[in-house]
Amino acid sequence: MGYFILKFLHLIGAVVLIGTGAGIAFFMVMAHRTGNATKIAGVARIVVTADFLFTASAVVVQPITGVLLAREVGYPLTEGWIVLSILLYLVIGAFWLPVVYMQMRMRDLAEAAEAAGAPLPRAYHRLFWTWFAFGFPAFGAILGILWLMIVRPDIPPLG
Repeated sequence: MGYFILKFLHLIGAVVLIGTGAGIAFFMVMAHRTGNATKIAGVARIVVTADFLFTASAVVVQPITGVLLAREVGYPLTEGWIVLSILLYLVIGAFWLPVVYMQMRMRDLAEAAEAAGAPLPRAYHRLFWTWFAFGFPAFGAILGILWLMIVRPDIPPLG
């Protein structure tokens, strides 16, 4: 029974990471396309909150449930596909942490433009396109981890 609970929690965490990531990307892109500082500021406020509530929670749950699952099943953490999953997870973190900062900064810039009745500054647009570009390797890494979890390919273990 413990195995199924861990597996369920691990899968829920994966779904939350993918769903929140895709949802945040969709809503930020749609808000950006309006060019409306008020709409962008409102969506960015929600996106930052969602990232802290959902993504951050899943970021913590995933490695805990992953390690416990591996131990429960008897997989050594040096198993090739697990090592590759961990490396991809670190790649995701390397892109996600700056993205959270960028989202907060885009929110602040949009709020300032809204308050001043001014257009969005160049800094906002530079941040948006950097944020947009950072999503591709992070999302690709998430999909890679999912594939590894499902297939568990026979990659030689390390050590």
